[in-house]
Amino acid sequence: MLTQREKELLAQIWERNIPVADDIGAEALLRMFTTFPGSKTYFSHLDISARSPHLLSHGRKIVLAIAKASKDIDRLTDTLAPLQTLHAYRLRIDPANFKLFSHCMLVTLASNMGDSFTPVAHAAMDKYLSAFSAVLSEKYR
Repeated sequence: MLTQREKELLAQIWERNIPVADDIGAEALLRMFTTFPGSKTYFSHLDISARSPHLLSHGRKIVLAIAKASKDIDRLTDTLAPLQTLHAYRLRIDPANFKLFSHCMLVTLASNMGDSFTPVAHAAMDKYLSAFSAVLSEKYR
């Protein structure tokens, strides 16, 4: 799936973005809610306005989960098993939202990282987020 160089690049990207995980995650979520309004369904009980505490908190959780899983991509299914169960059985999130969020995360990273988000970095992140979304969706089958 990913080359060793791509895995190293992902590690560098997430290491750089961990300190701003709440901002990156909240921005990606807000992009998703704005662009795909149907995705807000699962958050109707939270304040999802820009920079709200709920959005920042949930955004941070998502970014930290994505960053943590990127450290051991070869065991992605094992690493994400608890999140698979949570999203499929307890939260019952539409798995299409994982792909939508992945796209919004790519746009957010590109806008925040500027020139350092090279085409190679973009391709590596796209492959990783696609795998991440696919693994989260596995429990729905």
